[in-house]
Amino acid sequence: MEPEIAARQPAVLDLQAGEYWWCRCGRSQKQPWCDGSHAGSGLTPLRLELTEARKVALCQCKHSQSPPYCDGNHKGL
Repeated sequence: MEPEIAARQPAVLDLQAGEYWWCRCGRSQKQPWCDGSHAGSGLTPLRLELTEARKVALCQCKHSQSPPYCDGNHKGL
């Protein structure tokens, strides 16, 4: 199954060190995070672990070649 496009711009966030689950299917209502909406889609969330606090740009179009990070692919969709 192809993921749904949640948004055509990245989610730019200041995150603390820790574990996060990035939505891979695009269905989550808590973008860019998984809320379990992927059930039955054949897609599963991607684990993101940060060892230190940092600013990140997370993909929301779900077509990045370097998930969960935005690589600009949303510009061509």
